[in-house]
Amino acid sequence: MENTVVIGAQWGDEGKAKITDLLAENADIIIRYQGGCNAGHTVVANGKTFKFHLIPSGILYKNKLCFIGAGTVIYPDVLKKEIEDLKKDNIDLSGLKISPLASITMPYHIDVDGYSEDTAKGAEKIGTTKKGIGPTYTDKISRHGIKVQDLFDEEGLSNKLDLILPLKNKELTQVYGLKSYSKEEVTALCKKYAEIIKPYLCNDWQKIFLDAKKENKIILFEGAQGVMLDVDWGTYPYVTSSNPVAGGACTGSGFGPTVIKEIIGVSKAYITRVGEGPFATELTDETGEKIRNIGHEFGTTTGRPRRTGWFDAVVAKYGVLVSGLTSMAVTKLDVFDTFEEIKVCVAYKDKRNGEIYDYYPTNINIHKYLEPVYETHAGWKSNISDIKKYEDLPENAKKYIKRLEELMGVPVSIVSVGPGRNQTIFR
Repeated sequence: MENTVVIGAQWGDEGKAKITDLLAENADIIIRYQGGCNAGHTVVANGKTFKFHLIPSGILYKNKLCFIGAGTVIYPDVLKKEIEDLKKDNIDLSGLKISPLASITMPYHIDVDGYSEDTAKGAEKIGTTKKGIGPTYTDKISRHGIKVQDLFDEEGLSNKLDLILPLKNKELTQVYGLKSYSKEEVTALCKKYAEIIKPYLCNDWQKIFLDAKKENKIILFEGAQGVMLDVDWGTYPYVTSSNPVAGGACTGSGFGPTVIKEIIGVSKAYITRVGEGPFATELTDETGEKIRNIGHEFGTTTGRPRRTGWFDAVVAKYGVLVSGLTSMAVTKLDVFDTFEEIKVCVAYKDKRNGEIYDYYPTNINIHKYLEPVYETHAGWKSNISDIKKYEDLPENAKKYIKRLEELMGVPVSIVSVGPGRNQTIFR
C-alpha cells in the first residue's frame, strides 16, 4: 500500500468508513482532513458497530497515529462523547492526535445554523444537519474563528474575544434575534473545551510529519461527505462548507500533494443523497423504497431517510475528473441480489430541446429540466454476501462492474458485498 486518499465519489454516505478501516490496517498514520461532526462514518468490526463523527476510523487498530487535521472543525462536546463511547468499548486512544490549527465550533455557530435552516422555506432549504459546521467555516474564512491553539493561550484568546464578540453578538441579536454571549461565558466554555482536547493536542505535528516522510511511513487520508457536496465542485449551494475532494487532503492535513500516490473514490452500486438539491436518478417509487430498506439507507448523524436512485455515471465521471481518482471502490453491490434488472444513468437529456449532456452541468438551475438516459442491465438473482473472490461473483454482477469501469474511466479495485470487514473483495 502507498499513501492513499479515500474520498466519497457521490453525495457522501458511500461506505468510506469501511474502506478506510480496511486500508488503515496497513497504514501508519490516518488523517481526517476536513468536515466536522456533521459526518457519520459507520464501521462494523468484530461483530460490533462503531459510529464515528470526528475521530478517524483507523482508531480501531492499535499502534496507529490517528490525526484530526487543520481542515476540520471540532465541536468539543461531540468529541468528548465520541471519546467516552470508545473508552467504554476499551478502544485504545493513545494514538489520537489533534491539530492545533483545527477550528472550534462554538454554541453560537449551532444557534445560527439551526435558525437559518428552520426559517428557510422551499428551495432555500439546504438540508443542513444543524451542527454549526457552515457558520464555523464562515467565521474561519472571515478570520473571526477560534482555533484549537487559541484555547491554550489565555492572553491571546482574551484579545481575540474582545474583537470577535462585539461583532458576533451584534449579528446574533440584530440579524437572527438570538441570545448574545458574554466574554465570561465564552471564556469559561473555552476552558472546558481545552480540558477535553488537552490529552490529544499535537503541537509537534511538524516533527512527526517530517519524520514520517523520512521513514516512508504509510499515510491514509480520510475524507468526509463526498465530491458532490464539495463547496467548490458540488451542487452549490446544496453542499457542505469544506473541500471533500482529494485536493482537500493537502489543504486540510499538513502534507503537500507530492506525498499522495493513490486516490480511491468510494461509490455505492446505486446512489443516495441526504438533504436538498438536484438528484437526477432519484427514485421516489417502490423501487427507491426497496433500495432504501435493503441498504438500510438512513443517515448516521441525523437518522434521516436517504434519497435513493440508480447509479449515475455522469456524477462518477465528474468525481474521477475533479479528484483525480486512480480507482473506485464499489460498495453495497449485494443490495441488488434480488433485482431482476438494474439501471445505470449514462447521460442527461434536456426536456426542453433534447440536448444530451454526457458531462455534469454545474448550473443546478437547469437540472429541473433534465432527465436521466438509462442503460438496463440484467440482475444476478443470487446471494453474493459470502463471496470472497471476484471471479466467483455471478457473471451478471461482473458485467455490471465492468460496465461501470468503462463508463467511469477507472478500474474498480474494491468490491464490498456486505457491511463486515470480511465481506470485501480486493482485486
